[in-house]
Amino acid sequence: MSSTRFFWIKLLVGLLLLAGLFVATVVWLNVRGESPMTDVVSAAAPNPELVSRGAYLARAANCASCHTARGGEVYAGGKALPTPFGLVFAGNLTPDNETGIGRWSADHFWRALHHGRSRDGRLLYPAFPYTEYTHVTREDSDALYAFLRTVPAVHQPNQAHDLRFPYRTQAALAVWRALYFSPGEFEPERAKSAEWNRGAYLVRGLGHCAACHAPRNAMGATQNNLGLDGGLMPMQNWYAPSLASPAEAGVQDWSMQEVVDLLKTGVSAKGAAMGPMAEVVYSSTQHLSEADLQAMATFLRELPPHAPAPQPNTHVGSTVRELGAKLYKAQCAECHGDSGEGRDGIYPALAGHRTITQASSANLIKIIVHGGFPPTTSGNPRPYGMPPFGQSLNNEEIAALSSYVRSAWGNKASGVTPFDVNRVRR
Repeated sequence: MSSTRFFWIKLLVGLLLLAGLFVATVVWLNVRGESPMTDVVSAAAPNPELVSRGAYLARAANCASCHTARGGEVYAGGKALPTPFGLVFAGNLTPDNETGIGRWSADHFWRALHHGRSRDGRLLYPAFPYTEYTHVTREDSDALYAFLRTVPAVHQPNQAHDLRFPYRTQAALAVWRALYFSPGEFEPERAKSAEWNRGAYLVRGLGHCAACHAPRNAMGATQNNLGLDGGLMPMQNWYAPSLASPAEAGVQDWSMQEVVDLLKTGVSAKGAAMGPMAEVVYSSTQHLSEADLQAMATFLRELPPHAPAPQPNTHVGSTVRELGAKLYKAQCAECHGDSGEGRDGIYPALAGHRTITQASSANLIKIIVHGGFPPTTSGNPRPYGMPPFGQSLNNEEIAALSSYVRSAWGNKASGVTPFDVNRVRR
């Protein structure tokens, strides 16, 4: 055998060994920590107290929001969830034996939350936020399971995901999980109060706030090392502001009651919930107990403050400013005041408003284009809102108006370009 041929054989064997080691590592990382599954589904009627607790937890986790299609049966799935990699369709959580979770045991349900694996062993896509639900306790998982077994069974087959290659393959998902997902559990911090730990559990686990309020990398993984530092929500073009920065959505300088009011009613003396957050308040947080709202407020108020993102140096020219001032006087001043002072309890002041002055102009543009209302809640049953201007104003006009309000009345934020508006509109 020639030395050249022997070299290529050794190289091939080495590559095969490396490939085998890689595959074995990925497999191990995807099954580590899993326990044997019990397939037995209890025929006993669930404990009413456990069911009631599970219903409450389902509200806290906002399960129905994703697992209920528009006009469809509650928890029957079928809702399309857009991602940068294609469409993921939410599954049927009703206790139907053929298309839902009727044949799932409590162990299977726990494995889905904690490990992101379905009853049949398939890996689940993280559009189902098991990356955060992995912190949910087994007791809460069992309560959620007990509740879902009491909702009306709906025979509705799950729709296949519409993802591009290679993202639609289990192999690609396994590699993603090996890189970015580790099963975990919530561990209370001994130095913190019970109230703070309860808030941390709700925010980090059931509430899965990081799914929106943490930045994501190019592969769609949340960058947990950056905490709740905010990020642009994929495919929605809403910016989920940083919960750690007082210049964005941080509440370190808010009173306890102001934070509770925002989560309970959607409005407070310091701001209002709009866009995706309005839906969270409407479907989830307004239904939480006062104790849990105070716990969340305690945790959020004690987040270590982070410096705001740097503002790009975009100059606002005199022509753009003049057009913006003209548009503001014609379209906005009647409600928000000639000097952006707003009307207490009705229309927010724009002078010094964090949505106006934060580095990202995405939310300001979205609200101008599409309008918006705070959520309808028992504490604010008739919210004041804003009409859309996307049909009457073009990109240049919206950019000028946005640039004006971001630089008027003491506001010191960067200008907005027509390209910025077009990017958010898409």
